[in-house]
Parts: sequence; C-alpha cells; structure tokens
Amino acid sequence: MLGDRQPNPAECNLLAIRQAARHVTQFYDQHLVPTGLRATQFGILAKIERQGPITINALAADLVMDRTTLGRNIRPLERDGLIAIEPGASDRRSKEIRLTKKGEHRFRAALRGWREAQKGFETAVGSERASDLRARLRAVVDTEFGPGEGARQ
Repeated sequence: MLGDRQPNPAECNLLAIRQAARHVTQFYDQHLVPTGLRATQFGILAKIERQGPITINALAADLVMDRTTLGRNIRPLERDGLIAIEPGASDRRSKEIRLTKKGEHRFRAALRGWREAQKGFETAVGSERASDLRARLRAVVDTEFGPGEGARQ
C-alpha cells in the first residue's frame, strides 16, 4: 500500500501483470505453433467448447474482454472455418458463436500443445504456486474493482 509515499513506477501492478501475461502467452504460443492457433484463439475455442453455443456478449464477458477486441480475435477463426456466427437461438438480434466440426478437430489437436505448455509452466513455477497464482488472479477478476474504479477515489 502506498500510503503517504510517492508512487514508484517500479511497483506498478499493471506493468508487472502485463509483462507476466506476455511472457506466459509467448510460452503457450510456442507450444501451439503446430496447430496454427495463438493462445488467445485457443482460449476462445476452449470456452466455446466448454459452454457450447454462446452469444458474443456473453463470451466477451466470460473472457473479460471488450466486444471490439473479441471481434478482432474471432474474425480469423471464422475466416478459417473454425467457428460459425449465427443469429441467437433465443434472441435473433444477438449473434451466437459455435464451434464447427473443423473447429472441434483443431481444438482437440491444440490440446496436446496446451497440455505441454501447462506442464512446462507448472514444472517451472511449481504446481502449488501455479494453483495459488490462478486462484489469486481469479480473485482479482472477481473483485468489485474494474473499469472506471480509479476515477472514484
């Protein structure tokens, strides 16, 4: 906690989190190269695979991603025939994303690389520390802190 002392940029939470995120993303990306997927794309396919067809808004919220960023990430998946975007089943005004057969196949192929990356990360960091890290990061996402919070101080 800063208290009365001046903020020190070397203690920037955002910088540390983003550096770690880039470092880990690059590691996972290397393991996914043979499948032609990036870590972000794998995460999107994994979420759709687990949830089944899901609206774009719900997917963006689940991934803690704004809709515009999600749109940029799903465009290549749709172009490559890995996902299909169709009018929603319950609300025809909404757009729903589902995996195609080709997407299911690519996701299953990418699981091998993801498992290798997961194992490598846990070996490097330690299984207990990795589990603790995931829990702490989920706790950050689950807090009331969010966009616009800094302006209310």
